[in-house]
Amino acid sequence: MTTVTFETITFRADNEFVHVDLLRSYTTKILNEELRAIAPFTITSPHQITFENIPVKRAETKFFSLLTKSFENLTTKLTGNPATYIHRNSGIPLIGNVAFGIVYRGSSIIEIKTNNGCNLDCVYCSIAEGLSSRKHDFVIEKDYLLDELDRLLEFVGEPVEIHIGVQGEPFLYGDMENLIGDLQEIEQVHTISIDTNGTLLSKQMIDRLAHCTKLQLNLSLDALDDETAKDVAGVKSYNVKYVQEIIAYACSKLKVIVAPVLTPGFNEQEMEKIILFVKSLPIQPILGIQNFLRYKAGRNPGKEMSWEDFYTLLKNLEQKHEIKLRLDKTDFAVRETKELPKPFKEGDIIPAVIKCPDRFPNSVLAVARGRSISVPSCSFQKDKQIKVKILRDKHNIFVGKLV
Repeated sequence: MTTVTFETITFRADNEFVHVDLLRSYTTKILNEELRAIAPFTITSPHQITFENIPVKRAETKFFSLLTKSFENLTTKLTGNPATYIHRNSGIPLIGNVAFGIVYRGSSIIEIKTNNGCNLDCVYCSIAEGLSSRKHDFVIEKDYLLDELDRLLEFVGEPVEIHIGVQGEPFLYGDMENLIGDLQEIEQVHTISIDTNGTLLSKQMIDRLAHCTKLQLNLSLDALDDETAKDVAGVKSYNVKYVQEIIAYACSKLKVIVAPVLTPGFNEQEMEKIILFVKSLPIQPILGIQNFLRYKAGRNPGKEMSWEDFYTLLKNLEQKHEIKLRLDKTDFAVRETKELPKPFKEGDIIPAVIKCPDRFPNSVLAVARGRSISVPSCSFQKDKQIKVKILRDKHNIFVGKLV
């Protein structure tokens, strides 16, 4: 008898399939008959499959082969979007793409991106992420991410902030609490900041995270009026009262920044309400109002407010309510650090290997010299060798075109 156990995978069976859930938010399935071809099997617990009358090595080899094949059909539960699991044996580097992995821009803030997907559909989203998204998603193995981060930290060689700023909602990632706990133990990391809409947090989770003294929650709160909040969030199930409760509770346990996005035509009238709410809390969080900006890949529901008008508005609100609203790099002690070398530069033509689809349709993720490269206008053919001309190399984020 051989039992195969996983921490981040769960199994559930029906008459035809064993459904495989990865990191809670991603799913695929394996035919029962394919598993029975290995040996008679039983799901002995949500995290375990037991095979009868077969040697351990043979069972594991055959099962891992089936599991790897099933991950080619991995999808995101919320949207049904296809997804790629990037792990230490995937052959996909974690530096090179802005949508996943590690983004290092030569500063003391290093971004890490564990997953895509969001449970809201915010009108101002700069990447049009959320329930209506039809992009290709990525999810990263925690230990692979930590190993690659350790290598980068050794190169940087000085204290840094780790910013968990995913293209979506980070607490959809099933290993997020463990990741934050692991980052807490890294001496070189002085701050762990994370952007979240707060809807998936609970008081019990905040209690568990409270031992992470380096943690800072950057919480979205774009309106207090119930209907306005739902309109901005893009979903009728959004519960602004719950998010307010979570913010109030989190302030008693952790460092909190409340970060509304002022979106003209939607929530200008809500900014003063948010200020008054923040000032009413026994432990007051930092409040940083953000200006809505239009992006090529964003939802762009209206016009931008000019920076001059935006800062004039903030100045007036600061004076009226005696609160600081204008935040800049000095508030977060951001400093320049040494630049990470690039294995190739803009204009180079290099050989690369296609590994998986990229975020947008008809685009692929190719790999060369330890970097990922986004290649638009290219059809997916796994492990195909191609030649790519590098069009973008800033901050080791690479985009190329097929030549």
